[in-house]
Amino acid sequence: MDLSSKFLEINKSKKIWAIGSIHSHLDSFNKLKKHIIKNFSNEDKIVFLGNVIGVGEQSKETLSSIIDLRRKLMSIFYLKPNDVIFLRGAQEEMFLKLLQLHIAPNPKEIVKWMLEHGVDKTVVSYGLDAVELLNISEQGTLSINRWTSNFNKIISNLKGHKEYFSSLHHAAFSHSKKILFVNRGVDTSRPLSAQNDCFWWGYHNFSKTSKPYTSFNKIVRGYAPSVETKLDISKNGIICSLYRAPLSNDNIVGGIFDDSGNIIDLFESS
Repeated sequence: MDLSSKFLEINKSKKIWAIGSIHSHLDSFNKLKKHIIKNFSNEDKIVFLGNVIGVGEQSKETLSSIIDLRRKLMSIFYLKPNDVIFLRGAQEEMFLKLLQLHIAPNPKEIVKWMLEHGVDKTVVSYGLDAVELLNISEQGTLSINRWTSNFNKIISNLKGHKEYFSSLHHAAFSHSKKILFVNRGVDTSRPLSAQNDCFWWGYHNFSKTSKPYTSFNKIVRGYAPSVETKLDISKNGIICSLYRAPLSNDNIVGGIFDDSGNIIDLFESS
């Protein structure tokens, strides 16, 4: 396993910004974008905790806005490429599976499930028809291959989109190994090198974690399945959930942390 491609170590950070699930809520993100540009500083880093796309109706536009933010931060604050970090969430995982649908063993069942979990609006935002996709998933490998080829071409023609999906990490952590950033959860019984897809699908009882995970005394995640995601709870626990349930909530939550896992600030897009 190539650990360098799955995990990213954040070095020499003054502050680490973390942005919870955006779920294609473009207007809310653009409000947050202004806040980030105004308050960002030299030697700051920023981590997007996955689920940038999906659920909302403007996946393509939201991703383009995030790519624009990355460009501006790199230009203004002389950031290196790895100073702006993107993690893989469930929505990105499903999107990538969709691009490889032609090699899936049961494409119809996979498509039906993904369309029921937020991918339908992502497909539409890229100019395609979700109902047509479901029909194509029943027509065999040749038809599916034509569809995925067309979808890949659409993504390649949008500046930065292909690069975004090819640069997703499973997790990120500070140089001190005191703070860990994930999308949804981690199997605390296993080391990072032995994790599976629980980073974005979750791990049972993870929300009840009450003691440090290896050297990490703070785990920051961008999505929580529970409605109990009050920020005052996140301030005091091992787990800090930067998310406001339910999925229909367009409020985006973010936080600023130091290298040791201390919370400097928590904020929302409203």
